[in-house]
Amino acid sequence: MSFEHRSTDDLIRIAAAGGGFTLSSTHRETTDLIRIAAAASAKGSRVTFTGLSHRDTDDLVQISSAGQGCVVLEG
Repeated sequence: MSFEHRSTDDLIRIAAAGGGFTLSSTHRETTDLIRIAAAASAKGSRVTFTGLSHRDTDDLVQISSAGQGCVVLEG
């Protein structure tokens, strides 16, 4: 199932409910990924973000910090 068409608010709700998913981050703002990661960490959901090779290291650190071990980052 593809989650790319879902809004950031929908993805936050899914992650906060305990749902895990893989999401292409190519067209998402870093702030949106941070919000999704934080929601995943609050419930212990596993979220994988793909397409991150173009992001700055500082962005990846912020996403990782928000995810608290519940987020997988892929290039």
